[in-house]
This record gives sequence, C-alpha cells and structure tokens, in this order.
Amino acid sequence: MILLIGNYRPDQQQSMQRFAQMMQQGLVETGITAELIAPEPVVGNFMGAGRFIAKWLGYIDKFVFFPRVLRKRLRARPALVHICDHSNAIYTRWTKSLPVVVTCHDLLAVRGALGEETNCPASFTGKFLQRWIVRGLRRASTIACVSQATLRDAQRIIARDETSPHLEVVPLGLNYPFRKLDTSEATARLEQLGHVDLGRPFILHVGSSERRKNREGLLRIFAQTKDKWNGQLIFAGAPLELELSSLGKSLGIDGRIVEVRNPDSEILEALYNCANALVYPSRFEGFGWPVAEAQACGCPVICSDAGPLPEVVGDSAMTHPVDDENGFAADVLRLNDPAERERWSAQSLRNAERFSTPKMIQRYIDIYQTLAPQL
Repeated sequence: MILLIGNYRPDQQQSMQRFAQMMQQGLVETGITAELIAPEPVVGNFMGAGRFIAKWLGYIDKFVFFPRVLRKRLRARPALVHICDHSNAIYTRWTKSLPVVVTCHDLLAVRGALGEETNCPASFTGKFLQRWIVRGLRRASTIACVSQATLRDAQRIIARDETSPHLEVVPLGLNYPFRKLDTSEATARLEQLGHVDLGRPFILHVGSSERRKNREGLLRIFAQTKDKWNGQLIFAGAPLELELSSLGKSLGIDGRIVEVRNPDSEILEALYNCANALVYPSRFEGFGWPVAEAQACGCPVICSDAGPLPEVVGDSAMTHPVDDENGFAADVLRLNDPAERERWSAQSLRNAERFSTPKMIQRYIDIYQTLAPQL
C-alpha cells in the first residue's frame, strides 16, 4: 500500500490538491492500493478568526494534530510514503525507516527565504518554516522534481553529500483530460457564464494574483493592442485585486476585461478552446500547468522564457523575455490571422502529447519499486 500525503484544505492550494487526487486515482487504476490523507481543519475551523489568527490555528492543525493521525496510519506499515507537495516535507520527521518520495513542484518559497528574488518573500517566521521544509526534504529517499529547472534548484539547495536524497525529474501529467472540442460544444459551455461576449475574440490568462504570475504585465501588453483589434482579455482563476483593476482602468481597458472566477474544468477547457491564445508572461514557475493544459486544447501559447517554461513548450509556442512587452503585444496581434492561429494550434497539440498522466504515474511506480521491491 502507498500512503499519499496531501494538502491542508483551508490553504486553498487547489493545484496541489488536484495533483494528490490524480496520483491516488492513477495508482488505483493500475491496481495499486493507495490511501490519501491530509491535515484536516480542527481548530482551523474556528469561526470569526481573522486571516492572521487562522494561519496560526492552521499550523496547530498541521503540525500538532496531523502528526498524530500520520503516526496512526504508519502503524499499518505502508510499503512507501509519498508526500505529494514539497511544502509538506516536514512530515518526513515522522516516517522513520519507511522509504519516502517527495514531489517537488518548485523551490521558489525556499529561495525567497534564502534572500533570492523569486517574488516569494518570506516573513521572519516564514524563514524558519522554509528551513524546516528543507530539512524535511533532505530526509526523503527520492525527490521527484517536476521540471529540469526545479531539479537544478534542488541540486543547489538540497543536495549536499552522498547521503542526500536521490533526485529525479518526473514532468507533470494533466490533471483533467483537456482536449480539443467542437466549436459548438465549447461555445455552449461559455454561454452558461452569461458575461463573456462570444461575438468578440479574446486572449486568456489562467492563474492566481501572485506577483510572479505578472498579471500587471499582461494588462500593459493588452493595452498596447487595444486600438488594433476589438478583443477582450479574460482572467480565469483568482479575482483581480483592486490595484490591478485600477491599473486596467488607468490603461483604458477596464471595459474589455472579463473575469471568470475559479472556473471548473469544463469551463476552463472551453475557454482554452475558444481563446485566440493563452498569454502567460510569468516571472517564476515550477512547471506551468496552464501552458500544458492550453496546448492540449489546441490553444496557441505566448509565454515568457522564464524558469521551466521553455522546456515545457519547446518550439511549440511563442516565447519572450518577461520584460519584452512589445514582443508579447506583437504576437497577440499576429494571432488575429486565422492561418497563424491554426499553425500554432497544431504545434500545441503535438507538444501536449508529452504530458501524459499514465506516463507520469508509471514513472512514479518505477521509483516506488526501486525503493520498495515488495510493492
């Protein structure tokens, strides 16, 4: 049996929750017994707690109550423990002699705590937490990095001597079977939203309002194009923060910005299918899931050349340095040509074949069997 450790639900790390769920489902489909456990809100459910208090109550749930649950599960002697998010690597402290695999999605917060510029600054207490995470990572048997870029960071920060964990690269698969849809099906899904003008083309951004996602840069890019096409800019994911809404207004594009907050997978799939392009000028990434998702739907991609994005897209997307906003804008306009869109769409679909979830699951099974031959 594989014991999977997932994320604390109130932290709302949706992509990490999806990864843990896809691991459990994928293992079960191959005939391997897999149990998924995660810290549950106990005192973190306290109603009326402010954000600061809720964070500290969450620490009690994660670091006091959950270790008791974990120790109880470990008495069943699973063949192996897989910590599905490196930010939970602290739990290696309680796994004792069992082999442990940790999936490392990025080390941006760790690097930020070390004083490196990653748009992820750490508070005084955050620095202690990140050190604790690093110590936990060093106790792992194998660290599976989702990209070569993350592997390079792990080699520099985690690996110290011959006792260090074995490092592997296991690219992510897709957490939903994103695919190219018939136009009628995609538009029918978006008609349900009621506030997307399907008579006008649009470019798309998917993600959070974290600074590293560079939503403000995308607003400036779109503003450069506003007088040359009648398009819309759709932000799918977290709501726009007030300062970003204000920036859109000052750039004269607020009337052409559409928010689709936290869409489900079917709506997101339809957005990818209908967009002229996914525009993704991110500053820092561990992998860049939206890029692979978009390409699986045949959506052309314009992205930055930062971190792992070049290895994810290869030559199948248009890439630019983060600060080349003129280049991004020129490519947005370039994709108004249907022939150009079709050419880049075909390249997207070919590249997306690399991100097979069954292949990812099999790579993990290979790692498991190396560490636990009895599996």
